[in-house]
Amino acid sequence: MVTKLFMLTGTDSFLERKKQQGLHATIIEVGPRLSFTTAWSTNAVSICRACGLNEVTRLERSRRYLLFSNEPLLETQIHEFAAMVHDRMTECVYTQRLTSFETNVVPEEVKHVPVMEKGREALEEINQKMGLAFDEQDLQYYTKLFKEDIKRNPTNVELFDIAQSNSEHSRHWFFAGNIVIDGKPMDRSLMQIVKSTWEANRNNSVIGFKDNSSAIRGFMVNQLRPVLPGSTCLLDLSARDLDILFTAETHNFPCAVAPYPGAETGAGGRIRDTHATGRGSFVVASTSGYCVGNLNMEGSYAPWEDSSFQYPSNLASPLQILVDASNGASDYGNKFGEPMIQGYTRTFGMRLPSGDRREWLKPIMFSAGIGQIDHTHITKGEPEVGMLVVKIGGPAYRIGMGGGAASSMVSGQNDAELDFNAVQRGDAEMSQKLYRVVRTCIEMGEKNPIISIHDQGAGGNCNVVKEIIYPKGAEIDIRAVVVGDHTMSVLEIWGAEYQEQDAILVKAESREVLESICKRERLSMAVLGTINGEGRCTLIDSTAAAKCKKEGLPPPPPAVDLELEKVLGDMPKKTFEFNRVSYAREPLDIAPGITLMDSLKRVLRLPSVSSKRFLTTKVDRCVTGLVAQQQTVGPLQITLADVAVIAQTFTDLTGGACAIGEQPIKGLLDPKAMARLAVGEALTNLVWAKVTALSDVKASGNWMYAAKLEGEGSAMYDAAIALADAMIELGIAIDGGKDSLSMAAHADGEVVKAPGNLVISAYVTCPDITKTVTPDLKLGDDDDGVLLHVDLAKGKRRLGGSALAQVFGQIGNDCPDVDDVPYLKNVFEGVQALISEDLVSAGHDISDGGLVVAAMEMAFAGNKGISLNLDSNRISLFETLFSEELGLVMEISNKNLDAVLEKLRGFNVTAEIIGKVTDSPLIEVKVDGITHLSEETSFLRDMWEDTSFQLEKLQRLASCVEMEKEGLKLRHEPKWELSFTPSWTNDSYMSKDAKPKVAVIREEGSNGDREMSAAFYAAGFEPWDVTVSDLLAGAITLDHFRGIVFVGGFSYADVLDSAKGWAASIRFNSPLLSQFQDFYKRPDTFSLGICNGCQLMALLGWVPGPQVGGSLDTAQPRFVHNESGRFECRFTSVTIKDSPSIMLKGMEGSTLGVWAAHGEGRAYFPDEGVLDRMLHSDLAPLRYCDDDGSVTEAYPFNLNGSPLGIAAICSPDGRHLAMMPHPERCFLMWQYPWYPKSWEVEKAGPSPWLKMFQNARDWCSQL
Repeated sequence: MVTKLFMLTGTDSFLERKKQQGLHATIIEVGPRLSFTTAWSTNAVSICRACGLNEVTRLERSRRYLLFSNEPLLETQIHEFAAMVHDRMTECVYTQRLTSFETNVVPEEVKHVPVMEKGREALEEINQKMGLAFDEQDLQYYTKLFKEDIKRNPTNVELFDIAQSNSEHSRHWFFAGNIVIDGKPMDRSLMQIVKSTWEANRNNSVIGFKDNSSAIRGFMVNQLRPVLPGSTCLLDLSARDLDILFTAETHNFPCAVAPYPGAETGAGGRIRDTHATGRGSFVVASTSGYCVGNLNMEGSYAPWEDSSFQYPSNLASPLQILVDASNGASDYGNKFGEPMIQGYTRTFGMRLPSGDRREWLKPIMFSAGIGQIDHTHITKGEPEVGMLVVKIGGPAYRIGMGGGAASSMVSGQNDAELDFNAVQRGDAEMSQKLYRVVRTCIEMGEKNPIISIHDQGAGGNCNVVKEIIYPKGAEIDIRAVVVGDHTMSVLEIWGAEYQEQDAILVKAESREVLESICKRERLSMAVLGTINGEGRCTLIDSTAAAKCKKEGLPPPPPAVDLELEKVLGDMPKKTFEFNRVSYAREPLDIAPGITLMDSLKRVLRLPSVSSKRFLTTKVDRCVTGLVAQQQTVGPLQITLADVAVIAQTFTDLTGGACAIGEQPIKGLLDPKAMARLAVGEALTNLVWAKVTALSDVKASGNWMYAAKLEGEGSAMYDAAIALADAMIELGIAIDGGKDSLSMAAHADGEVVKAPGNLVISAYVTCPDITKTVTPDLKLGDDDDGVLLHVDLAKGKRRLGGSALAQVFGQIGNDCPDVDDVPYLKNVFEGVQALISEDLVSAGHDISDGGLVVAAMEMAFAGNKGISLNLDSNRISLFETLFSEELGLVMEISNKNLDAVLEKLRGFNVTAEIIGKVTDSPLIEVKVDGITHLSEETSFLRDMWEDTSFQLEKLQRLASCVEMEKEGLKLRHEPKWELSFTPSWTNDSYMSKDAKPKVAVIREEGSNGDREMSAAFYAAGFEPWDVTVSDLLAGAITLDHFRGIVFVGGFSYADVLDSAKGWAASIRFNSPLLSQFQDFYKRPDTFSLGICNGCQLMALLGWVPGPQVGGSLDTAQPRFVHNESGRFECRFTSVTIKDSPSIMLKGMEGSTLGVWAAHGEGRAYFPDEGVLDRMLHSDLAPLRYCDDDGSVTEAYPFNLNGSPLGIAAICSPDGRHLAMMPHPERCFLMWQYPWYPKSWEVEKAGPSPWLKMFQNARDWCSQL
């Protein structure tokens, strides 16, 4: 046992320190709270169990700080330091060395609240004590409910239950309520207004305004899926009718309090919303957004930020929120295996002319997801008597208490300790296991055992269980819930918002099937009760009942015994009264002498305008292999794409597109214009993907307002009416969305309201995912590239609410608007017609920063120059260049110019030539014939990238950031060359009945198996889904296979280092180890390890193999943390060298791009002799290279710092190959984010990387 633990955790003592003479030493140790088992521990224990260490039930890591001082540290100093280095929400200070995880916590008993005796006063007291967020109407209703209707005292569990499941967060009282403005009752609720768009334009909608997501009609496709889901089996194509799904959430309150875990669980909750739609659905990709206050970033140039502003101590700073929240969301998605393919970022903090301070002290953390759902599963089944109420997912912990109620308050109203208690913590690896169980069920098609499914979110069990049993009712045993902390009270088990849980309904006869699936995926399952038809939620405690029985006492009354209709049914509507408020305004005043360059120095650094590289590099944008368009574009992979596109399958070209629109700063001037602009921006982003029709576009509308504060409710109502009118006129519709209506916080003695925001996420079906236009300029002098401006404002150039105004500390008085909605429709359809005929080579919307920034960004991304020549039409230079009126900029070849203009005229759309594209990387701007700017593209791009690089230095090794920043100035189009021509796999292979079998092996946390299976399928193999648990159980042996693949991902969430847990589960199970060793030695077999699988093969000693690496673990090469210190995802260049590798045969001499996404990919050679022998034998076949194709160690070309650019290692006989990059995510050309025009390939065809898998197929045929 000890040997195994040493292998897993290491043997070096981190306590050994050399004392410094004459100084006082103080050790401060911090670690997880004893009552809270971390996600890290959960994964570490899973590793131990996989290694046969069943005695280990908890394994935590702490941090010890050794401080030296001239004098003994005071107790206050120790406390101050400890507060700086630990998160009080999840950690505590260990005052003495731990010998046990036991605590003295005694679970609190269920209590009765004396409403019958004290009436409303009793509810007011517990409301304050527990932070239940009951308002005046709640207090009246619940006092009457218990005192006059039910006629008994409620329990504290019942009141907590009601507070969470009937909070504003959960029930959306405001949206559905009666609205009174200026004393006049409005004739429609907000919900009715927004829903009117869907009622007018349902068209292709299949799920709208119900369930956890919305969905639109998709296509019949051929999906690669297991033939016997839930067991070891082959994957084959299956004709399925798959619809496109979309959902969007915000997690604002948790991110204000604890940004990293708040964003983790925001992303995780939204993922569960995706997969818990209908009777279960497929997760594909995500989008994200962040709105925070002024960053006040040291060393940055941001003169518009007010240094006098104070920030609340109970909330994280805007800078910390932006960095930590984006890290939390990114890391969670990376570990789960969901690519993040789109987003937005905005900062704002200003004292307005009215005297109001407006700032996102309570931030927006926006998370949305696009997925798919089998058309047969779009409708949840109704509960029937006898059905089982089942919970699947991770165990319960004392976390997230009262999140639903807490998030419904203005920050600062609640007790700070209650706020911290209300934030949840995430476990992405558990989430992935949960999704695999759901996916297995839905891939059973008509035999799907899930009748209904709801994800656990706000309110925990007390909300999700009531939802799943409504209206029939059930008796629930609280002790059936799987807990990770046995000191939890009934209240805590019932109300805690622990994550990664679903409630499902199944028929009794499906129980065995579900148990089998959960066992295979190592996920806990618990039957909590049975639908009984009594219409009540009755919560019993079987443990307490058994104790009473043993003592001869009557059973205790239920902790909850409520009639569902009275707490979940049609409850009385609430009424909200508002007055419209007119705010003082001042016209925009730019001081005389301010030049275009002066303005650009500010505008290009504003986060809403500047590069978002700091967000995209750290997030996986290629996992699943179904990403057809993500954020980065062009030869330099600049973060700029307007639209995101997913494919439905690997064999069809149909898919879905989504785009975001939001313009909150304009809303400070005109909420109605803001709403129309949000719709307009979403459509001018979406237009660059070829869609089935504008009338097929649906959207999620997410509202973030301080709605109940002065002026905000009426502004929101006016925005909703404008939104509905515009959408109905366009023929599109809102089909879902969420609201967050307490967007304010207390700071420096005042209530600071966030700017009201409406985020429109438009999504639609795509008939051909290859017809997507990106912003990077592609033409030049030889192609005679022309820039066209399509002006949706028809000459108006308003500057109110613009980036220019913000960077000069103003908002102006007159903002842009969509004055001609039908013209927007014409433009959309006209540009779609151009895209259908491939007449647009590049396109970009005009948004934050205006026309001049849009054109510059296109040049930045294409590494080109532009010469703009504009007419002012008698308005100012700043209005001409920086107005954010809706519009488009298109790059057109001059030879197609007449055809383009003619086709646009057919849609009554006009376009103006505003400039040309040049190969010389110089940006020139002329207005009325006067040159106002002539600068190198790289100089201006550096300004645009500056803020992003400043933020990167807070997240990555500063020297790496500086190297990338300086290197960007000298970048050019990569010189990629192919030594072969890619082609589809020979029909003789594809049509064979008996194909070589390849085992695609995955472990807990692996996430790259489906795209790997698709790549091998495309090469003529028969891919099989094999888990390590299958092999341990003897369900299959490796004797059946010619090839095995260890896939990428985060096995055991990379706990105890990448792939170490996976390697240990093989090495410490003798029969399994023997199987792998026998397979390795068989001369007719091959193996491939990608990313996490590459790390595993190195730890197993499979590469370079015992002949080269020897048999000592200490001498084996391995892959360690990236030099930059963090996970990175890049489309990077590699060159293929001569080697014995069977999979790279015939590819030698090629230099090409490939996806790479990892945090521990740096090749490390403890024994230099091994490296020398490897190189001498040509066993490093893949190397990272620079834009010139030269092997490099320079960052970021070599994204992990591997010596000599080593990206792969093979065995001397060539049968075993381990590589960090991901060829399986780019074996099709539409998966390539960019490729040179010189390549003679079709975007709908195979990529060069398919040959790697075809080589393995050829090799199998030769033996």
